[in-house]
Amino acid sequence: MSEIIKSEAISRRRALSLFGTLVAFAGAASSAALTVSDAEAQTYGMERRQERREGRHERREARRTGRYARREARHTGTTTGSTTTTGQAK
Repeated sequence: MSEIIKSEAISRRRALSLFGTLVAFAGAASSAALTVSDAEAQTYGMERRQERREGRHERREARRTGRYARREARHTGTTTGSTTTTGQAK
């Protein structure tokens, strides 16, 4: 009877070794999952940044076009398209 109990018993050293191995595998698995999450987050961030950049370029181009049209209207005395002036005519 004591032989059966002895063969089923596990030493503390062996238990800690198994626990350490388990923790190592769990850490490796979670770091792999974090790497994928980080990559997805970076991609999402890059997409948002690109969208903001495109919006800035479009707004800047609209301002430039508006300025050009207002200058032309002042120099030639004619209005083109849907330009609006911000002051009184001189």
